[in-house]
Amino acid sequence: MTILYGIPNCDTVKKARTWLTEHHVNHEFHDFKKQGVPADLLPGWIRAVGWETLVNRKGTTWRKLDVATQAAVVDATSAAQLMLANASVIKRPVVVWADGTVTVGFSDAAFQTRVA
Repeated sequence: MTILYGIPNCDTVKKARTWLTEHHVNHEFHDFKKQGVPADLLPGWIRAVGWETLVNRKGTTWRKLDVATQAAVVDATSAAQLMLANASVIKRPVVVWADGTVTVGFSDAAFQTRVA
């Protein structure tokens, strides 16, 4: 089962969910706002894609953080602490595909290679 992690009102998450449905990819949606960030899975995501990929430094949430909080994110441990405390700083969507592969973000081309 493919699981898409994100926030329901995020435009990129909406596009990814629509794409998966239209391409008949059996999937579940995990809402960070309602269900939180799965602390047991976060280390695996960091190993798979890197903490630098997971922390969305271009988003509004990051920009609203104070400079000291931003400066404190220097490695996987500090990034994980921030992501667990503030799910909105995670780049979305995080997708754990049926084969266990983890991807971050959405593009039609990247998703197409996953189901081809």
